[in-house]
Amino acid sequence: MLRVRDATVTRWSSSLGRELRLLDGIDWDVAPGEHWVILGPNGAGKTTLMHLVGAMAQPSSGTVEVLGARLGRVDVRALRERIGFVDARLARSLRGSYTGLQTVMTGAFNTIVLQARRLAPAHEERARQLMGLVSALDLAGRRFEDCSQGERQRLLLARALMADPELLLLDEPAAGLDLPGREGLVAALVSLARDRPALPTATVTHHLEEIAPSTTHALLLRGGHVLAAGPVDDVLTSARVGDCFGVPVEVTGRRGRWAAAVEHA
Repeated sequence: MLRVRDATVTRWSSSLGRELRLLDGIDWDVAPGEHWVILGPNGAGKTTLMHLVGAMAQPSSGTVEVLGARLGRVDVRALRERIGFVDARLARSLRGSYTGLQTVMTGAFNTIVLQARRLAPAHEERARQLMGLVSALDLAGRRFEDCSQGERQRLLLARALMADPELLLLDEPAAGLDLPGREGLVAALVSLARDRPALPTATVTHHLEEIAPSTTHALLLRGGHVLAAGPVDDVLTSARVGDCFGVPVEVTGRRGRWAAAVEHA
């Protein structure tokens, strides 16, 4: 579903007067049914990686294959229609006056404006089914701008599934959520993994506590480099997570949930 080989992304910084290397020699493979978490400190390159595999950016060098299509040799507009994507920019772009149901239905054609004339009764039926999957049916008539942060994230997750994507990417979906909001989102991701077992997902976060128990694999990024990637139990060790964030930490895992505490001298 994803095949990244020696991918590098650079950007010229006029303020610094030099080239910045945002990603450096990234290798990464994602297979059907795998659920990845991507962890790293600020500036590690997490969002840049999401934009790369979400077909929203091109590598400066190396190769990126998404759903069997190689970037640079494919119409990325068509490719993006096969990818579900949730990030903070999307929430800011959608009309706050839309109801929860209307917000989800904008995902039918992957637009931020509701295509009312193109919608059929089957679209509303699917939207309601997906809202039920992420425990958001009670938000159908509520305006998006009146929803809490956690409620909005569950609606955006349902929206990302409207077009039946082959890949789902979530860039810090739990950012700004309180404890109930975070746990509601985690529960929605678990439900999704159960109902769509073949759908691969990749979720970016800073915090181990936000990792859903359905997660199968982890990737640690620091300074644009992959420090570790593989099965979640092998990657999320105290030593590796400590190296990633640059502080000594104790990582604990129980029943698929994870936590990290800084070890103070």
